[in-house]
Amino acid sequence: MIQPEASFSRRPHGANPEKLYAAMGLPMPERIVDFSVNTNVLPPPVMPEIDLIRCLSEYPDDDALALRTLVAKREGRSLDEVLFTNGSNEALYLLASLFVGMTAAVLQPAYGEYRRALEAFGVPTADIFDLRDVEGKALVFVCNPCNPTGSCIPFGELEARARANPRTLFAVDQAYSDFLLPDGEEVSPDFGALPNILLLRSLTKLYHLCGARIGYVLASRSWVERLKGRQPTWSVNAVAQETVLSFMKDGTCARRTRAFYAAETPRFMEAVARSGFRVRPSRVHFFLIEVDDDERVIRALLERGLVVRHTRNFPGLDGSCIRVATRMPDENALLVRALSELA
Repeated sequence: MIQPEASFSRRPHGANPEKLYAAMGLPMPERIVDFSVNTNVLPPPVMPEIDLIRCLSEYPDDDALALRTLVAKREGRSLDEVLFTNGSNEALYLLASLFVGMTAAVLQPAYGEYRRALEAFGVPTADIFDLRDVEGKALVFVCNPCNPTGSCIPFGELEARARANPRTLFAVDQAYSDFLLPDGEEVSPDFGALPNILLLRSLTKLYHLCGARIGYVLASRSWVERLKGRQPTWSVNAVAQETVLSFMKDGTCARRTRAFYAAETPRFMEAVARSGFRVRPSRVHFFLIEVDDDERVIRALLERGLVVRHTRNFPGLDGSCIRVATRMPDENALLVRALSELA
């Protein structure tokens, strides 16, 4: 029998399922379906057109000029308001490094890397559960749409908070904005009108490029300059840059993705609810399922080759739910069937 190396609750993220199996002391089946990963399950519409040998042998563009030009044009912004980073995670640590000696807050429950980045630089950090509690904080991280809950704060509310707290920088992580289910609401605050709003975007989620690590920041010129001044040269590798550039120029991936999830996620959520578990509302392609005994459910699902995300390290949830992401219909059916057996 495999001996667990640690409690499963010490796994801070989804993915790397072999580590979860080891932590639970379970042998890993030959086939698993990983619902803990909330990246795009659809294959890319086209293979990226890149010169792999050149990308591997030459230094990357340290300004990511082609990508910045494309994003600036799409967003109607200037080049100096766009900064590409080694995944949006790099931007979190660059930001945290600018707030040493100040105080910060994280709107919870939320992605755990915000607090980890702040603590790495010794920034005193409070957990808050309402944006009205940001007064006196120099920086607040807001995950919107929220990982793990799938909720989304209307852009008007974010802008109102930013106007009411002009000395607080609102770092709004929009990593999952490409997966928002349609309802007609605008979800992106105007960082041009409000210089204390900074937007974080990830490109690894939509294009399923977790191994490549690439994202970008949209912010005022002054914030971009400050972040760029702390960023290592050649931070974003050439393979990531060229691959994303190819996908973004094609443009069909985003449309296909939105159409697929707009149909499949509500159907999947309804099926899970019918299985006997309570499903919490979500605006994106992942959602929370309430459980009475998370370890029992997670272990039973692992034994069936189904991997889900625990919520023990999310303040405010503390293991009361599991998080699952929508996958292909036949895979979703496997999870629904297993949950029906466990209800």
